[in-house]
Amino acid sequence: MDHSKHVRLGTDELTAAVLEGATVYGADDDKVGSVDHVHGSGTSANVVIDVGGVLGIGAKPVSVPISDLDFMRDEDGDVHAVTSWTKDQLKEMPEHRD
Repeated sequence: MDHSKHVRLGTDELTAAVLEGATVYGADDDKVGSVDHVHGSGTSANVVIDVGGVLGIGAKPVSVPISDLDFMRDEDGDVHAVTSWTKDQLKEMPEHRD
């Protein structure tokens, strides 16, 4: 996927309502997970990503700082994120518990 043509989200758009459900792509542009929920808002928020599993079943939730993700909209207006983390690196993180 060519992310260079996608529009980066502004700080005011970094809210749970906009980000939840967004697909997260890793450094190799493979899908590594999806945003389950957000703690906080703006640039100081933490994002909980469901990693692995199928349709959310068996997925492991991990929390990362929002600054580790680059959120953007594609040509269809769908929000997604890009990170330098790989799926394996995310799976090695401690499980997030609310």
